[in-house]
Amino acid sequence: MNFSACRYLIPLLLSIFVISCQSGSHSNEDMVRLLHAIRDSESVPANAFAPEASLRFMDSVINVSNNSQQLIMASTVKADLLFKLGKEQEAVKLLEGELPAVESLAAKRQVMKMMAIGYLRIGERFNCLNNHSAESCLFPIRGAGVHNNKAGSSMAIRLYEQLLQSDSTDLESRWLLNIAYMTVGGYPSEVPPRWLLKGLDADTTGSIKPFAEMAAGTGLDINNMSGGALVEDMDNDGNLDVVTSSISLDEGMHYVRNNGNGTFTDLSASSGLSAFTGGLHLMQTDYNNDGLKDLFIVRGAWKGHYGREPVSLLRNNGDGTFTDVTVQAGLLSLHPSQTAVWADFNNDGWLDVFVGAESTGKDSFPCELYMNNKDGTFTEVSARAGCRVVDFVKGVVAADYNNDGRPDIFISSLTGTKRLLRNDGIVNGCVHFTDVSEAAGLAKNKTPTFATWFFDYDNDGWPDILACNYKIDRSLAIYAAAEALRQPLNGAGKVLLFHNNHDGTFTDVSDSVGLNKVVFAMGCNFGDIDNDGYLDMYFGTGNPLYQSLLPNKLFRNDGGKRFEDVTGVSRTGNLQKGHGVAFADIDNDGDEDIYIDMGGPYLGDPYQNLLFINPGQNKNHWISLDLQGVQSNRAAIGARIRLVIHDKGQLRSVYKDVNSGSSFGANPLRQHMGVGSATVIDTVEIKWPGSGLVQTFRDVRVDAFLKVKEGDAVLTPEAIHPFVIVPKNLPGCGPSPASPLTVNPLPPPHPRGGRS
Repeated sequence: MNFSACRYLIPLLLSIFVISCQSGSHSNEDMVRLLHAIRDSESVPANAFAPEASLRFMDSVINVSNNSQQLIMASTVKADLLFKLGKEQEAVKLLEGELPAVESLAAKRQVMKMMAIGYLRIGERFNCLNNHSAESCLFPIRGAGVHNNKAGSSMAIRLYEQLLQSDSTDLESRWLLNIAYMTVGGYPSEVPPRWLLKGLDADTTGSIKPFAEMAAGTGLDINNMSGGALVEDMDNDGNLDVVTSSISLDEGMHYVRNNGNGTFTDLSASSGLSAFTGGLHLMQTDYNNDGLKDLFIVRGAWKGHYGREPVSLLRNNGDGTFTDVTVQAGLLSLHPSQTAVWADFNNDGWLDVFVGAESTGKDSFPCELYMNNKDGTFTEVSARAGCRVVDFVKGVVAADYNNDGRPDIFISSLTGTKRLLRNDGIVNGCVHFTDVSEAAGLAKNKTPTFATWFFDYDNDGWPDILACNYKIDRSLAIYAAAEALRQPLNGAGKVLLFHNNHDGTFTDVSDSVGLNKVVFAMGCNFGDIDNDGYLDMYFGTGNPLYQSLLPNKLFRNDGGKRFEDVTGVSRTGNLQKGHGVAFADIDNDGDEDIYIDMGGPYLGDPYQNLLFINPGQNKNHWISLDLQGVQSNRAAIGARIRLVIHDKGQLRSVYKDVNSGSSFGANPLRQHMGVGSATVIDTVEIKWPGSGLVQTFRDVRVDAFLKVKEGDAVLTPEAIHPFVIVPKNLPGCGPSPASPLTVNPLPPPHPRGGRS
């Protein structure tokens, strides 16, 4: 073992020793100490997510180098690190001084591109972060989203035009030039015609009313780096609260309580959650069947060798506080992960957890399956269970794809391998899975994929599989420009949808249902925005690069036959990086809203989280079902719901499973279901997991919040009331502030092409 590895591992081992052996210590403090020790050990130049350490190293290189070209290269790297730390003006000034000494054309273009994105970042920070409005960064940019201070974007425009003068095929610069013109209110009229990408401001469809972004002034506009988003009733008062996490081991969790009257209260500190740092994703569970939603956080995603970070199981104490029970539960494991799924895999009435892990190069981290011992502890059985998968796993989800009463597992990976693990039940005393990917027709698709889920998009009673294509071999801006020019590049970035054929096989129907669009989704989830009974989808897009300015995308399900891109007309296409997503009726008014955690993985790339409030799309009806297991697990995860309705003269069914939805984002376990024009639900059928009990309720009223307890003969109305969110100190446009730029101006650009 080399010194650097020892330097990294020693603090971890010491911390684990402290956690295991220290008497009288509080488990929350133990976990916090472990997280701090890992954070300190990760602060090395070799860690791509430790720009502070890399900057110190690069300064030392610059201080001892005498070679001019090496200095230029080192300065370029330093500028990139400054960008990651949010020091855009310092980075631009450094690049500006470097540019005259750059000799090769390729290197000069690289420096100019860095300067251009730096100027865009300066404009975004000043206008969209420091002077945020509800329309900031919403694509297409217009109204209050247009920058008051145009200095940053104007400088970027000049650079992009110079870049395009020397290379008109530069699609990245062309896309970003059009975006920059939008930010100054000059799209499309002021964009040089030869570089104009037409139609970026066109509404994709008129079938959806625009959502209103309402996070500002509510306490939900959490400004953080990339992380998870969970919407759930954490205190059992009937109102949906919000919990978020962050990839950074320097950023704590946030917990915002919904007061049920249009206001929200930040309980991050009083709950103890703000002390727990890190975790790109989180989800809810009820591991001890006490009726309180607990939290499970996975950490270390994307960090490879430096991602040896623990999961955390945080027990909900029922008094507004949480206790870390990771070690006591037997769940402590230092594997990099972004994904996990809770389900009752052996149907014993207690929730188990499958944790996906990211293996890269020589760092091999197997996935883990922890079975619930019913006493607050778990036993890891992945080897015995046949699911000890080693891969760069980015998404895991569970559902009963073959309708045999047992939850199966789907695994999405960045290597392109897609695994469907069929649950065979108990074999030799342990739950067992068989890899049926090849027989299911999934193994032949080798496209790298990220977030994923099971859902029944066409309401045929059989769960289908969605996986987000994440094959990236060039700048995402290039893909966006190519799509605008109707020159798609090899289907990269589109969403993959595999239709369940009812016989154990799946068919890729992505193109035929209209999903042949550039998305590059990270976080995502599904819900029913128009209460028609068909599940719609929202995707958070991007990658860590600052030039990856793609709009997040909303797709409406058109009767289970096609998906319409309604991003533009819905006003939900924020250009910043989107991560954990949740669909939830957060204001209790009968339609689902969308909450999304925003921001990139670096300190210099934060963004406010967004809450898109649904204005009510039509007069369709709905029902909300809160299930409580008795013989089945208390949270009813895995329960299957079928509604039979008469809608527009047709008898049809609507299906939904109880879970949190996507592998990156967490919907509430209370299930919101649209029923179209139906004024009464003919049948509510619930198949409970574990017990296998099937309950049927007839002639159920619509537009109601109902509680369903396993075995009870009646549905119980819940006293949940709608409210209007009125943000405090709602930002306005205001006067144009002074220029934030202090760098020297560029030389005048060449005459604009196509204008003479």
